[in-house]
Amino acid sequence: MSLADMLSKGLGSKLEGDKFETQKEDKKNPKKSSNEIIPKNQHQLVFTFEKRNGKPVTLVGRFYIEESEKKEVLKLLKKKLACGGAINNEWLEIQGDFKDKIKEILIKENWKFKN
Repeated sequence: MSLADMLSKGLGSKLEGDKFETQKEDKKNPKKSSNEIIPKNQHQLVFTFEKRNGKPVTLVGRFYIEESEKKEVLKLLKKKLACGGAINNEWLEIQGDFKDKIKEILIKENWKFKN
C-alpha cells in the first residue's frame, strides 16, 4: 500500500489524477441564492443601526434587485440626504442616522418595509 493510498483512506481526500479537491464549505455562512430578483412592492426592507468608530451608520436591506438598480437607489438616497453611502451585498450603508427620512423617500418610490 502506497503513501497516497493511506492518505486517501485516512483523510477522506480524493487523489485522482492531477485534480485535488481543496475547497471547503463555509458552514457558518452558507451562500444563499442572491440571484433572485424580486419586484419593489414585494420587498420587506428592514433597518439596522450601527456605530463604526463612533460614527452612526444606517443599513437598509435586503435588496434583491440587479446591481444597477441598487446603484440608482443608493444614488437617490445620497442625493436627497446629502451624505455618503455604499453597497454591501444586499444592504445599502448610509452614513448617519437617517432612518425616518430614508423610509419616507423609499415609500414614495413604492418600496415596502417590515413593521
